[in-house]
Amino acid sequence: MTGLVILVVVLLAVVAVLVVVLLRNRKPAAPAPAGPQDPFRDAGEDVLRGDPRKLKAGDLVEIRGTTYTVRGTLHYTEQSWGWAEHLLDDSTGGRKVWLSVEEDPDLELSLWHEVPSATVTPGPATIDFDGRRYSKDESGKAKFASSGTTGLAATGTAKYADYESSDGALLSFESYAGPGEADKWEVGRGETLLRSEVRVWAQGG
Repeated sequence: MTGLVILVVVLLAVVAVLVVVLLRNRKPAAPAPAGPQDPFRDAGEDVLRGDPRKLKAGDLVEIRGTTYTVRGTLHYTEQSWGWAEHLLDDSTGGRKVWLSVEEDPDLELSLWHEVPSATVTPGPATIDFDGRRYSKDESGKAKFASSGTTGLAATGTAKYADYESSDGALLSFESYAGPGEADKWEVGRGETLLRSEVRVWAQGG
């Protein structure tokens, strides 16, 4: 009887050792192959439409179906805040517009048309112009650096005043007069663009 008990104990020990060896040598199951992935799933619109924040002279920009060439850029800085304005040229019709690109904190895009015939000037809290009443939004003085073709010096300062109407139309004033010179205001009429309305083709691809 004692011999039988010993034999059972030995057999159980052998089985336990075999189980431990088998568990240690067992290979993990191979992971299932990954399904097809969309490379643009998390990339955002900057990959699909180009990044307006990286525009430079020579790039092409399509806005609402019209293609423009970037002629030059003004980079503005005011304390820790900065934005850019790009001079765009419609090569087919010679039409020139400005595209402003700003992060405040979200990306904001605006299209501007110069109004050389305007006689209004900034200062009042509200301005009536071309059938709309605009309210003052902000004003200040910023340093700028010019690249490409803008019609301005390489560096300088500019005064600005921005107005907005109740229906979202924009009106902007800019003066690049030097020290001691009287302000000569350039007037621009603007409109906010949706991100989906702007597509960028960077020069060289």
